[in-house]
Amino acid sequence: MRHHPHTRIPHVRTLTYFKGKSRLSSLFKEHPLLCDIVLIILALGLVFGFISYFVRFSEPLQSTVSIDLSVLSLPKYTFFSMSRGLLGYVLSLIFCFAWGFWAAKDRMAERYLIPTLDVLQSIPILGFMPGLILLLVGLFPSNNIGLELAAIVMIFTSQAWNMAFGVYHSLRLIPQEKVDCATTYRFSSWQRFKWLEVPYTIINLIWNSIMSMAGGWFFLMVNEAFRLGDRDFRLPGLGSYMSVAAQNGDIPAMLWAILAMIVLIVFLDTILWKPLVVWSQKFRVEETGSITHSDSLIFQIISHSYCIQKVRQGMHFLGRLLPKRKPAALKKKSTAQILSRICLCLLLIAIAAALVLLIRMITALAWDQWIQLIQLALLTFSRVIICIIIGTLIALPLGLAIGLSEKYSSKLEPLIQITASFPATLLFPMLILVLHHLGISLRIGSIVLMLMGTLWYILFNVIAGSKAMPSDLKEAAFSFRLKKMQRFFRLYLPAVFPSLITGLLAGAGGAWNASVVAEYLTYNDQILTVPGIGSMINMSAQNGQIDLLVASILVMAFLVVLLNYQVWLKLYHYSEKRFSLNN
Repeated sequence: MRHHPHTRIPHVRTLTYFKGKSRLSSLFKEHPLLCDIVLIILALGLVFGFISYFVRFSEPLQSTVSIDLSVLSLPKYTFFSMSRGLLGYVLSLIFCFAWGFWAAKDRMAERYLIPTLDVLQSIPILGFMPGLILLLVGLFPSNNIGLELAAIVMIFTSQAWNMAFGVYHSLRLIPQEKVDCATTYRFSSWQRFKWLEVPYTIINLIWNSIMSMAGGWFFLMVNEAFRLGDRDFRLPGLGSYMSVAAQNGDIPAMLWAILAMIVLIVFLDTILWKPLVVWSQKFRVEETGSITHSDSLIFQIISHSYCIQKVRQGMHFLGRLLPKRKPAALKKKSTAQILSRICLCLLLIAIAAALVLLIRMITALAWDQWIQLIQLALLTFSRVIICIIIGTLIALPLGLAIGLSEKYSSKLEPLIQITASFPATLLFPMLILVLHHLGISLRIGSIVLMLMGTLWYILFNVIAGSKAMPSDLKEAAFSFRLKKMQRFFRLYLPAVFPSLITGLLAGAGGAWNASVVAEYLTYNDQILTVPGIGSMINMSAQNGQIDLLVASILVMAFLVVLLNYQVWLKLYHYSEKRFSLNN
């Protein structure tokens, strides 16, 4: 590949997005003003919707929340749920770039940041939900700010860790020749970020965002329907709507809630995820090979909009007016390094304070209680392993088939994105009815429920890894006439192996988190439980046993971190050394 001082790094191939347009897309291209009208209507609708949501923050906190099961209330509840999900995603996006870049660029900080991320990812989100809600409600006792912030933070904690890992791993896999080229041409920090680092992270980040948003819906549905004893902490949304419908046995209302969730997922897929996936294809690293053709109606509308074009021209003009900074000489101790060390010290102090507080809370537990918690954790661990095995057997061939085939990708990706984004917790009441009708016990049913929180992490990472596979390698495999099994073991599996390990790590975390819901279910005023650390976390939270709750969370976190370092991290380092494009 030839490089030039003004060439973007990595090489970006121009894509043809609009081959085979429909009549509607041709209409938008021929009438740019129509594109502006559509964008203005969409923007005004979102603005007014967000205003109605933020008004809720200032409303007084109610001791008893009334959830309306009429169909007319569903649009408002659906938009409220969407608003919480998007706000949580924005926080996660900021965090993943900050944490991922920090860990990838500072080797000393990396020693602490990645283990901290492992621990945070291993902590069951639903385990600290009661404490988080009580804390924030206590800070804002007179209005809904605390409850809404708790829901947004829950979304954030279910998305941020996986996205940060994705950014970090993508940065670590940048080919060394690209880094050397950027250094040779003395790229500034902004140029390196814009032309080198973002192109190598954006594809993986977008696919991780899709599945992280799916995980966010999973926990938002639980958060919106949360009650603690006789205290009502429910929020108006799809989760509380479905909870009340299940409690009343109102099957039509349950079906309406499922339909509303499908509409929400399709809406976000249309206006957000599909345009981003199409846009991200221009960042594929290609030296030779065919060009992928993708399409998105919203992407076309934005591309052909007269107002958007004028805004781009104005920004380009302003960029030319700004003074050009000359490349600065490298310093031994930059300001960024000093700031990194200060932030690292503050982080370590916060971790030490948290550890002291946790130790004080669990000192009163007896040894037999610890032994019981370990036994329960091993029971849940067995279910997690089963979910990982089943998930890999399903996701690996399916993800490769979708990611490597333009035909399958165009047909199946929308369906998979909708299915993956649908929160399994919203289907739990219906699944319980089905399992009960089939005579399947919760011991097996809990594995099915946990698998729904595992499969999509693996599948989306495999799809992202296969889509990022350079076309020249695939063409070389076909040129040498490798058979299907040879291509699988010599090209496809090595190429997606780093992404597969990332998916397995995230999928295992998703299974552990899902166990908190899958092992302790409430339906029709009945409590269904199965022995495990997830059910123990739920029961100790409901009974107000804070010391037992903290101990259960610590046992689960310890086991997850141990697996991460003894299994997943070693596998990832192996894949990084053995299958990275740097080698």
